[in-house]
Amino acid sequence: MTTRNPNHSCPPTGPQPSLGKQSLSGRAKGFTLIEMMVALAVFSLAALALIRLEGATIRGASILDSTLTAQMVARNVAIEAMTDARAPIIGIAKGTEHNGGRTWNWTRETRPTADSRIVRIDVEVMDAAGSRHGHLTVVRAGTVGGAAS
Repeated sequence: MTTRNPNHSCPPTGPQPSLGKQSLSGRAKGFTLIEMMVALAVFSLAALALIRLEGATIRGASILDSTLTAQMVARNVAIEAMTDARAPIIGIAKGTEHNGGRTWNWTRETRPTADSRIVRIDVEVMDAAGSRHGHLTVVRAGTVGGAAS
């Protein structure tokens, strides 16, 4: 047999009184309509900024692609002029290249330098609309085997 201590209190085992009415008299938990509207406004501003950033990134990538392809065309034209057995003729030469699925117009201007043995070659590359996208300047010997060209 167990004896029970009358000074020891046991927790009640029956139903507890509800505190619901007491919490309703204080401020209810959650957001108000104004707080939700402000949060949505802040979120929409951030989303619009991200969309504008994405558009700028796409435009930048397109410009970079055009510039890179035009620079490759300019380099190809310059290398062709530098590796030709005959030095290029002083003056302007024009042509068209197809690269990267696009048509590129190029202009190669060959000019003498202060040293008559060296010529300067400037290559400029434009897209089909005439916008300049690439430029390259190189120098090469203006004579072949000691003879002027």
